[in-house]
Amino acid sequence: MRYLMILKAEQPSTPPPPGLMEAIMKLGADATAAGALLDTAGLAPSVTGARVSLANGQIGVTDGPFAEAKETISYAIYEVRSKAEAVEWASRFLALHRDMWPGWEGDTEIRKVFGPEDFGN
Repeated sequence: MRYLMILKAEQPSTPPPPGLMEAIMKLGADATAAGALLDTAGLAPSVTGARVSLANGQIGVTDGPFAEAKETISYAIYEVRSKAEAVEWASRFLALHRDMWPGWEGDTEIRKVFGPEDFGN
């Protein structure tokens, strides 16, 4: 099963502490070696983006930034056996932030990516 993990956090006022990025890279290498991590990337702030919407038959475009308190700052796609395993990987990622960047807060939304098995005949 594939899961999309979406990391949301307020834009920090300070850069990540030394060692955090190395720890994140190691966790990513571990997840890749385990065959779980398929793709990951950081995302630019919403000020650089746009939202395209359909309402009342009309397509509208709104340029960023968007009003959400937390920005979507990165994503990862995992291939795992269960939602519990996806939760474990996300928890390990957030634990690095807890342990290495006191005061940092964010959350990871985990969403199952539909596959052919979800549309059985």
